[in-house]
Amino acid sequence: MKVLNLYAGIGGNRKLWENVEVTAVEYDENIAKTYSKFFPNDTIIVTDAHQYLLDHYKEFDFIWASPPCPTHSAISINFANAKGERMRVPKYPDMKLYQEIIFLDNFFKGLWVVENVKPYYTPLIQAKEVGRHLFWSNFKIMNFQQEKADKVLRGTQKEKEKIKGFDLSTEKGYRKDQVINNCVNPEIGLYILNCALNKRTEIENRPNTFFNL
Repeated sequence: MKVLNLYAGIGGNRKLWENVEVTAVEYDENIAKTYSKFFPNDTIIVTDAHQYLLDHYKEFDFIWASPPCPTHSAISINFANAKGERMRVPKYPDMKLYQEIIFLDNFFKGLWVVENVKPYYTPLIQAKEVGRHLFWSNFKIMNFQQEKADKVLRGTQKEKEKIKGFDLSTEKGYRKDQVINNCVNPEIGLYILNCALNKRTEIENRPNTFFNL
């Protein structure tokens, strides 16, 4: 199964995947180097994931996209209302998130999922809520309970790394706190992939149906 992992970060969603051929796309070269240390057998490409999806979507069976979340997160409201040095000027929500959902839903023939945080506004397209994340997909995602998903927000950097299974102590060139906070819990990543694989099996086994990935 050929998987495209867009906005890959250090690979939290990918950590527990097995028996898949993964191409990971990450814009930050230093973060991409860390990803390659954890997953040396993956193909890692340093480029703009949004454009890469448009150019290469036909080459894959399953696509996972985690577009940047800061302009959608409730934290942006907190910063806008803060005082002094913590205050940030509000920004438009980055609509690449919805561009990718609409594009995949209409043009991609395989299985796909787009992940982001719960936004400060009502989502423009209905999604499945899992922990503090929203998932849009063309397969059914069942209910999933994960206590660690809530604990990770309150822990120290070392505790967060331990919960998600990554040691970033020797890594340099980026904000490790931001990277680990953006990292999807590996157990959720595995659960979502398994939901996709169950859908694939269901379609393949359906009588008089040809499913070509």
